[in-house]
Amino acid sequence: MTTPIDPQARVFAVRMWTSLLATQELLATYLGVRLGLYDDLAAKGPGTVGEIAARVGVDPRYAREWLEQQAVAGVLTVDDASAPADERVFTLPAAHAEVLTVSDSPLSMSALAVLPLGGVAAALPALLEAYRSGDGVADAVYGVDWREGHAGANRAMFTHQMAGWLRRHAPDIHTRLVGTPARVADVACGAGWAGIGLARAFPRIAVDGYDIDPEVIADATGHAADAGLSDRVSFAARDAADPDLAGTYDLVCLFDALHEIARPVEVLRACRRLCADGGSVLVLDARVAERFAAPADEIERFQYATSVLHCLPACRSQQPSAGTGTVLRPDAVRDLAAEAGFAAVTQLPIDDRFHRLYRLIG
Repeated sequence: MTTPIDPQARVFAVRMWTSLLATQELLATYLGVRLGLYDDLAAKGPGTVGEIAARVGVDPRYAREWLEQQAVAGVLTVDDASAPADERVFTLPAAHAEVLTVSDSPLSMSALAVLPLGGVAAALPALLEAYRSGDGVADAVYGVDWREGHAGANRAMFTHQMAGWLRRHAPDIHTRLVGTPARVADVACGAGWAGIGLARAFPRIAVDGYDIDPEVIADATGHAADAGLSDRVSFAARDAADPDLAGTYDLVCLFDALHEIARPVEVLRACRRLCADGGSVLVLDARVAERFAAPADEIERFQYATSVLHCLPACRSQQPSAGTGTVLRPDAVRDLAAEAGFAAVTQLPIDDRFHRLYRLIG
């Protein structure tokens, strides 16, 4: 006698299978990004297995399997599927190239969706141990994939949106940056895209980026040089709490970092001290719901998964730690700001599904 199958179990099993398929295809996409296959197809155009393998420098048999898998998945197109394997011509459509190559396009997903997967994969053994012991997992364990992925995830936002948000929602800050030469501090600057974006939008400002990680500072310095902005944008592996920096900045930015900082109140106090008279502090952080609810929408699911896999373990890798994680709700931001000495916190009504922009006052 056959045991009846629970319909809910069947639905959930299908969901798990589709998640497996998506994960496998994303991992195959990771290979394409890291091996330079998408970059080659975007720059040099269609090719056969042999041509693409030779151009990129990969083994032809592996190239064939990957190219066929990408065509089966609808990522690439193939001119004649019935042709002999070594004669088929594979093409990366231009629309797909925009998504799968690294750039400042709002549609580029390599940094946001692909590279972090490699970082999490590298960290999985450490994550298992951390969940048992209560320890953290340092960013270094996630490696270059996470560092470059996290850095690039917000590049388009800093390049194309931040200046407009200031013009519409913080006109006094916008006026100060447009007018007399102003100084901007980018605290926990990472790869420097926020400072570079602001410097491009406001030609009269000078930006100093600070981070305690010398590897990301090296990345940021290179990005500023590539952008031709080294004369106005500089980066240093330096603690922003250094007393010599106090009172020197018209705008202090802490972007997409507060939720994974072990001692957030100390950092917010440092940001407050950095401000010159009449200066402003802006904090960009994850957009999560005002309070816990389950089940939740896709954005909340994304934020929680990011916290589980990286931000909470990274936050707990330094002790003592506030143990915040990605799900840093607005009330928690207000509490941290108040403890740091700010009189008030306002939210700027930006049109972004993933972030909130806070202005810390006083």
